[in-house]
Amino acid sequence: MKKLIVLFLAISFFSCKKEEVYGPFNLKNGQEVELLVDHRYGSDKDLLLKLPEKELAGASITGFDQREIGYTYHVKAKFHHDDNPPQDASSYSFIFTKIVSKEQYKGTESFDIQLITSYVPGGPVIRLSKTGNDYYFIPDKLQLTYANSTVQSQLEEIYQNALEVRANWQKGQLPKWKAIKATVTHDPQKFGKAYLLQQIQFIP
Repeated sequence: MKKLIVLFLAISFFSCKKEEVYGPFNLKNGQEVELLVDHRYGSDKDLLLKLPEKELAGASITGFDQREIGYTYHVKAKFHHDDNPPQDASSYSFIFTKIVSKEQYKGTESFDIQLITSYVPGGPVIRLSKTGNDYYFIPDKLQLTYANSTVQSQLEEIYQNALEVRANWQKGQLPKWKAIKATVTHDPQKFGKAYLLQQIQFIP
């Protein structure tokens, strides 16, 4: 009888033991949550928000291959905690499961993107490529058009420096600038395919 009581108490203890929770929202591994995905793809304001709080989720979402530039999404995703994350990476992320709603952004508000990104390891990289006469922030996905000839000339200057850096990467050549901030809007002529550059700010 005593053994049965001990066994019962042990089972009760383990069944009542609280499951581990992680992150600022105290989420369980595998718990489904709702997130708000921004329309400003790849920008400084490309923020992932946890719903219904509308607070920063603090991690990235993976597997959301259906995402289109210029659309705001309400999605469901599963929380994932990694006990041994890669160096300099977050210990948790969200895995996309389902689109709840999708809405095209119809405003004209400008926002910023960074044309130099620093990676660890690897150092600073100029995020600009060119195909024919077209400039791209993300090759074959997100074009950069320009509002005037001044911005066009600046883009070409950045691209030429990018070519120099890529040709001399083994020598450790760095970009001419510490940072390049580009102010953009969604290009109405190529919505979802291009950002229209309004101005570029170089930070030496």
